[in-house]
Amino acid sequence: MVLKLLKKERLLSFLERLMQKFLLVAPVREGNLTVYRPVKAAAEVAVDAPKSVVPPKEWFFPQTEEIYRYATSKENLVLEENVLAPPAVLFGVRPCDLRSFQVLDAVFLQEPADRYYAARRENTLLIGMSCNTACPECFCTAYGISPLKGTGADIHLTDIGTAYLVEALTPKGEEIVLQDPEFYEEKVAGIDEALRAKEQALTAEFAVQVAVTDLPAKMAALFNHPYWEELSRRCLGCGICTYVCPTCHCFDITDENRGNTGKRLRCWDACLFRDYTLHTSGHNPRHALHQRLRNRFFHKLKYNLDRYGIEGCVGCGRCVALCPVNIDIREVIATVRGLQV
Repeated sequence: MVLKLLKKERLLSFLERLMQKFLLVAPVREGNLTVYRPVKAAAEVAVDAPKSVVPPKEWFFPQTEEIYRYATSKENLVLEENVLAPPAVLFGVRPCDLRSFQVLDAVFLQEPADRYYAARRENTLLIGMSCNTACPECFCTAYGISPLKGTGADIHLTDIGTAYLVEALTPKGEEIVLQDPEFYEEKVAGIDEALRAKEQALTAEFAVQVAVTDLPAKMAALFNHPYWEELSRRCLGCGICTYVCPTCHCFDITDENRGNTGKRLRCWDACLFRDYTLHTSGHNPRHALHQRLRNRFFHKLKYNLDRYGIEGCVGCGRCVALCPVNIDIREVIATVRGLQV
């Protein structure tokens, strides 16, 4: 691991140097929202912007993507695959979203790996960014995520006032840092103590402390509990929680035909939608909203851990902030842990 200091006034120059070799995908401000998108100039990057509404997973797993085009004739079928994976830097990824990539990796990179996701993942350099404040809905620490030290990045930046502590965590990250030594200064004494104090202060800002001890076992015993039907009376089934979740990965496949040509598209789907489990026979194993809502929470809090060994929730709180009827996963966790089996 390589540790350096990068003065804040040099950050834009650092990003401009990266843009000479990579497509830079970074947080930008669009009105009152923060979104991740490719930028044409380093000055567009909103370094200190709040957490994005839609998570940066969209770079690896687009909301809608073309998989291939096809043309048919009486004699044959011609397929033209479309794998778009330019060399890129995904900059400014917060610790909760860095963890979400590990969740998505477990899904999309297991054999047989998803070639579209895998190609983007392989060709993208990840630069993480520590958090300076805790949003009211955040609870990432419940899952052992530090708001200062994200895991899974190639390079991680931590704000220490007038500079960033630059940690090159992978060989790919070390290569980037070592090739431009003029940008950096050596780490100075006392930084570790200052970071520990900052992390303690930041953790104390969390509005709600969430405990997830023994939660999967507890949920297994409560599968048929009436709580889920009671909770569903508030739910609209709109799917906004799945749209903004950094770990949701369900998708649908559709073909768009125009005569003898067409294209196959993959787009996000949501287990809260009635059609998600609707069979062609008309049977629907989750016809009731409470069944679908229960499935969502079981997926986040139990199923993903059972299947992949990693929790399906990262505590980002986006679903909490944007649910129109104020369903709060933190309250669900607390309620489930307090229910009698």
